[in-house]
Parts: sequence; structure tokens; C-alpha cells
Amino acid sequence: MDFIQELITIAPGADTPIYLQITNAFIRNIRSGHLRKGLKLPGSRKVAGLLKVNRMTVVAAYEELQVQGWIEKIPKKGTFVKKELPLLSPERIAENEEIYSIPKRTHFRFDEARIFPIPSSGFPPEGKLVFNDGFPDLRLTPMEALLRNMRSLSRRTVHKKYFMYGGSQGTRFLRETLSEYLSDTRGLPVTQENIQITKGAQMGIYLAASILLKPGDDIIVGEPGFTGAEFAFRRLNANINRVPVDHEGIDVDAVEHLCKTKKIRFVYVIPHHHHPTTVTLTPERRMKLLELALTHKFAILEDDYDYDFHYASKPMMPIASLDRNGSVIYIGTLTKTLAPAIRIGFMIAPENFIRAATHLRKSIDVQGDSLVENAIAELYREGTVTRHIKKSVKLYRERREHLCQLLNEELGNSVSFKVPDGGMAVWTTFRNTDLAVISQKAYKEGLVIPDGREYDTPAKKYNAVRLGFASLDFREQEQAVAILKELISN
Repeated sequence: MDFIQELITIAPGADTPIYLQITNAFIRNIRSGHLRKGLKLPGSRKVAGLLKVNRMTVVAAYEELQVQGWIEKIPKKGTFVKKELPLLSPERIAENEEIYSIPKRTHFRFDEARIFPIPSSGFPPEGKLVFNDGFPDLRLTPMEALLRNMRSLSRRTVHKKYFMYGGSQGTRFLRETLSEYLSDTRGLPVTQENIQITKGAQMGIYLAASILLKPGDDIIVGEPGFTGAEFAFRRLNANINRVPVDHEGIDVDAVEHLCKTKKIRFVYVIPHHHHPTTVTLTPERRMKLLELALTHKFAILEDDYDYDFHYASKPMMPIASLDRNGSVIYIGTLTKTLAPAIRIGFMIAPENFIRAATHLRKSIDVQGDSLVENAIAELYREGTVTRHIKKSVKLYRERREHLCQLLNEELGNSVSFKVPDGGMAVWTTFRNTDLAVISQKAYKEGLVIPDGREYDTPAKKYNAVRLGFASLDFREQEQAVAILKELISN
């Protein structure tokens, strides 16, 4: 608020007393929006110093503003512009006064069409059940342990350096911790030099694609597929070629056919719990994809966003664990393990690619949250993450079985689905009813369910949606399915 002297002009020789000049100036600026509702105002002593007037003059002005209902004094907190302002007089304080607000459009030109809109659902609404895309139950997140580690690390002298700039690749502590964890659990023979820490998987996808692509390059994705990745590829002006995804994963024969007619830059694949269908890529197709990558010299962008959550049996090793030629860029995230708001992901690739990714990351986001990164590394070191995953897998398996039983018993022939081997959602197709209509009506009944349109293509409408089971307990699942049953019945 040091700019207060720029908003208030005093005329010492005017007929109007100075305290009223100050009062009227405050009212003008509140009405015009320069001083927003709820703003904490500086103390009378500071205002007096800035305006070079007697403090009691400012005290008198504040008292007049309070009497008129423009400001309020809250004990032990300070003086604030009231959120509920008095009824405004139709008469202007100044003849030429204009109500100020930020213009709706820029004065300068830019190509708005070049930045295509990406839909966002925002934060979940309060008081409603939510069938989300397949997110963890935040009630299980070990937040107390994470906050405890952050407090502990912040007090250690050796960790004070992490409050400064540095570590565009991610802190060494987290990278070393992850290299050991991923080697032990996923068979990835990596060192900390092979790891780039990112803000979730989405940043990793964008960084990798940005390095690989030139405008117009051909890439391959599965259909249906993850729209978040496609947004990144479209933004980079890639020529997107789609191949089918069936019960065995992405169709590698279709990939091979495309490679014979086009120069493919990379294949984007989700081998575990494919998004959105939840199918797992078979070992035979994994090996053939690696062979095709070697033969046709394309990269494999492997998105393994929820590897840890597998229920039927032990998950297959990532494609990256089988790679001996440097063909695979492996993307992972901790947001599905902990919470979506904890934006920590990782990219694994040969060292020269990670160096390029580090340079690129620094140009758009200087570094990550070093204190959070090290605190999460501590969670791994002390075994908290392993215990959390073990507990979550057991609970999510039960919730998966409960939801699938509910869908069978309550919705019967109205939906079709396959029980997923892993992940946090059931890919559910609605029969003989428009999912978009159901979505709109469900919201009015207290249930948020996506309309499924994001997975549709010009060639096919799936009328299907991912029903996230992990974040809903048994009672919440029963309430949600009961709402769907009632809507479908009607």
C-alpha cells in the first residue's frame, strides 16, 4: 500500500478540510475498484507519513469512513475496506469520475486461435458425490508425515540451500531415492542422472514431445486415448495418427503398417491400465513395439501413470525395463500415489535426453519445489510410501470389487464393462441411454459424472466414461449408483 500517496491528492489551500479530502479520496478509490473490498488498509501512522499530514487528520478521516460504512476496524487485526459497501448515491463525487475495471480485451493483437481452449472441470464441488477419472482417496494421503518431514528439513542448516535457486533437474536426494526405488520395484536400471523431476506426468509428456517434435511430424497414439497427452501433441503441431486399442492394448500391427508409409517420430503408449479403457498391453505386443522402434528409429513415449495399483497379479515390468537400445522415454507420477495437488512426476531416459529436458524445463519453470521433493524422498526412505501403497492397494481392490458388483446388480443391462486388473477406474459403456443427458441430470441430484464426450472422435461416439472407484467408500458408491439407477429407470 505504499502507492496510497498516488491515489490521494491533497489541496492544502482548498475550502474542504484535509480530513474530508482524504475521506472523499478513499471513497472514490473504493468505488472505482482501486481499493478492493476486504482490503486491509495501512495504519493511520503510515498513511500520515505517506501523505505528509498530521496523524490525527488521518484518524479523523478513518473515523468518518467508518461512520459512513466504507471501512471497519477489527480488533487485533486492523482496518479493512468493508465487503458489503453502503448503498451508493447516484450523485458522483467528481463530475468526471469513471468506474474502473480491467478491460475485457487487450489493446494489442495476438493470435487467440493459436492457443486452443482446453476444458477444465475445476475443483470438485462441495457437497456432491463425484465419479472422477480415477484419483486416489485423499483421506488416505499421509499428509501429516509429509508436513512433518518438511518442517524437519526446513530446520536443518544443511537444507537451507534448498530455499535458493538450483536443481532444475530435481534435487539429487529425490533422484537418488527414486532410482533405487524404481530399480527395486520396476526393474529399471537407472541412476540419478537418468531422472528428470517434473510437475506431474503432464509436464514430462510436454517436455519429451517438445524435444522430439518439429511441426508436422507424424506420431502415433491409441484410440480411444488420453486427451491430456493429445492436447500437448496438438499444441506442438504434431500430425496425430490413431490406431485402435483392443483388449490386448494398442494394436502394434497397425503401428507397423503406418511405419511403412510414414516417418513416425514417436509412439505414445500407456501399457498399464490404458487410459481410458484400463486394458494392459500384452508381453508379445511390448516386445514387437520395441523391435519396431529399433527398426524404424522412432521413440516410445511410455506413460506409466499408476503402475503401483495392480490387483489381479503382479504387474508386468515396464517397456523401459526391457529396452537395451535407448528407445524408451519413461514417464511416471506420484500424484496418483499421494494426491493430485502434490505435483511431482518424473521422466527417465538416456543421459543426453535428460540433459536436454533439464535445459528446456529451466526455460519455462526454473525448478521444482525443492523442500517438497526432499520431504517426499524422506517418505520413501522411512517406508511411509511403501506402507501407504500397500494399504491403498488392499482398500482399492475392495472398492473395485464392490463397485463392479453394484454395477452388475443395480444397473444390469444398462451398462457394460470389464473388471480392470488395476488402476482406479472402471471403463463403463452406457447402453440405450445418452450419457451426456445422464450427466446433466445427475448433477442436479448431487452426483458429478463426466459426460464422456472427451473420448469421442469424429468417427466414433463411445458413450462411455471412467467411473473412479478409489476415492469413494462403499456407502458413497451405493449412493452414486442409486442415483444412476433412478435416472436410467426414468
